[in-house]
Formats: sequence, structure tokens, C-alpha cells
Amino acid sequence: MLLKSTTRHVRIYTAEIQKNELVPSDKVLSLDIDPDNEFIWSEEALQKVYRKFDALVESYDGEDLTEYNLRRIGSDLEGCMREMLQKGELSYNLDSRVMNFSMGLPQQDHPDSKGKYLMY
Repeated sequence: MLLKSTTRHVRIYTAEIQKNELVPSDKVLSLDIDPDNEFIWSEEALQKVYRKFDALVESYDGEDLTEYNLRRIGSDLEGCMREMLQKGELSYNLDSRVMNFSMGLPQQDHPDSKGKYLMY
């Protein structure tokens, strides 16, 4: 049976991709990151999310594979991506068809504000 978790920027399926089709699998998880291309990704940023995904999946080793657990993994990946955006490791794709800044407004450094504001 195909299980899935979809968030704004992360889709996880219990399936393999074969000939552009999802084939249900109880042994494989497929990950689709940023399906709407809302962000600009470097290879390093992608690898960081993949490593986080692998670590999260490993942390559930031995537990039942449920939609709830997949949603928790997806939510944790969203949080990782938000942190990366705030640190400047990831940036919004201003040419994307989606322009809702779902993880916060873009931030821009300005010389007049240097040292005057705390960023959380």
C-alpha cells in the first residue's frame, strides 16, 4: 500500500520511481524536495537535506512505517530547510511560479542596519 506525506516543500512516498511512475514498496522511500522550485539549490544544500532525511529515517528504524511517522520526517525536513534559508544556505527562486515566501520574507543585509538588529 502506498503511504505518503506531503508538505509545502517535501513529498515522501513509500514507493520506487519506475518509468516516471510511483510503484508502491514497503522497502523504499522516495523523496521529492521542493517540487514547485521555490528555492535555488546548490548541490551542497541538496546533500545536506538528503543527509538529514537519511538520519531521520534511520532514527525510526524498527518502528512501524506509518503516515504519521512520514509526516514527522517531512516536518523535520521543512524545519531544516527553514534553518538553511535563515542561514543563507538556501535562497528563494524569484523566477518561480510560486511567490508566497512561505518560510518568511527574503532578508537583505544593508550597511545601515549592521549590528543594530538581532535576527532570530
